[in-house]
Amino acid sequence: MNLKKFLNEEQDPQAVEKLLGRINSLLTSQETVEYIAVQKKPILNFSPECIALTNRRIIFCRPRTFGLSMDFQDYRWVDVLDCHIKEGIVGSTFMMKTTKNFTNMVDYLPKNQARILYQFAQEVEERMHGVRREKSLETLRASAGGVTVNNATPIITQPQQFQQEKKPLLIESEDPFAVLQKLKGLKENGIISPEEFEAKKNEILSRV
Repeated sequence: MNLKKFLNEEQDPQAVEKLLGRINSLLTSQETVEYIAVQKKPILNFSPECIALTNRRIIFCRPRTFGLSMDFQDYRWVDVLDCHIKEGIVGSTFMMKTTKNFTNMVDYLPKNQARILYQFAQEVEERMHGVRREKSLETLRASAGGVTVNNATPIITQPQQFQQEKKPLLIESEDPFAVLQKLKGLKENGIISPEEFEAKKNEILSRV
């Protein structure tokens, strides 16, 4: 693996080389390392923490026992909900949150490296949002057998209808609270807007 491609933002060469030597054994088939950011503390920067971005996941790498061992915490991009950075005087903090509400972070990152992490993560997040939405639609279609539109049509329509037409959902069900749960799931997965959810919720509650 070409070491120089990971040193464009003045990353610590020794830290990058050590990390690549250990992370290669963790890579799956067709998985490649795209970027590495290396922590740079203002004092005693021995055994810095790193973040490695691959085409499939984000890996937090933390040296232990004075660099003799290393802990790896990895998250698939499809499970990453949000990434953001907070810039300070002596560096930036990169923070990540998953769809299951797990969080992770590394502080004292050089600002230019943190910005590249953020930019890369944002581009992947946009693609993964579409993937998660499709999976949610498939799951909701499969579980919507008891909830119908006009007692005939499944509650879930095609994704294109949500994107292009945004037609109002006309839902009837013998159990209005079950319908509300389905609507809540649609809202949480970004399929309907909060305004659409509130309007439909009020309509259903008015019939209770």
